[in-house]
Amino acid sequence: MTQQTATNTSVATQPDPLVIRQDSSDNSGVVTLTLNNPKQFNALSVALLTALQKELDEIEKDKSIRVVVIAAEGKAFCAGHNLKEMRAHSEREFHQDLFNQCSQMMLTLNRMPQVVIAKVQGIATAAGCQLVASCDLAVASTTAKFATSGINVGLFCSTPAVAVSRNLSPKQAFEMLITGEFIDAETAVAQGLINRVAEPEQLDNELQALIQAIIGKSPVATATGKQMFYNQLSMSLPDAYDYASQVMVDNMMAKDVAEGIDAFIEKRQAVWTGH
Repeated sequence: MTQQTATNTSVATQPDPLVIRQDSSDNSGVVTLTLNNPKQFNALSVALLTALQKELDEIEKDKSIRVVVIAAEGKAFCAGHNLKEMRAHSEREFHQDLFNQCSQMMLTLNRMPQVVIAKVQGIATAAGCQLVASCDLAVASTTAKFATSGINVGLFCSTPAVAVSRNLSPKQAFEMLITGEFIDAETAVAQGLINRVAEPEQLDNELQALIQAIIGKSPVATATGKQMFYNQLSMSLPDAYDYASQVMVDNMMAKDVAEGIDAFIEKRQAVWTGH
């Protein structure tokens, strides 16, 4: 009896995972990673960053996965870094490691071949807004709000600025960064931070529509396209065209392209093999 009680107590006190992974049950290759620390507004603590990075590293190597959805529990999508954790450490090395860790996680989102979609149900501030901007695509509820609010506590959102300034125009991005003011979901769509907005009860349907539009395409084309898109952004125009031309030549050698063109000519549905 004593041993059983002790076991039950151990189970009862087991902490909830900071990131919950859910694989689609229909083998469609969709994985949802849910930030699961709602009491702290899913702040990007060292522990949460570590948990998220672990999941992303495993997914990146799995060619059967096509789409990754980053979602969140609670009222907030992500409130940025954990300010209490940051204030508890005055040493420079801690903060250097923290921002390096966060930057590497954001870069993973761009590097991995899977398409990453943010599902934003609530506020996304500072590094949380950076997380939205770093995802390939984003769908948000009409109740979602976005801000790079570090400026309000004397800390310019320098790392969020990298991602946000690559989504918005310079003046729109700088206004967010320098004022710390919130923008709503409709403004976020208009300014390019997110792709689609829906009423809360329609958010899942809007997300699924976007997912279906992606997984219906060739895995070769989507993985090739994502890598090419990010690589060419930093190139000069002539270099970008040279690079893009070579990517298209390589892409043309794929079996999926032959199948896709034949299916188009024959007016039938293509059968993708991922090769």
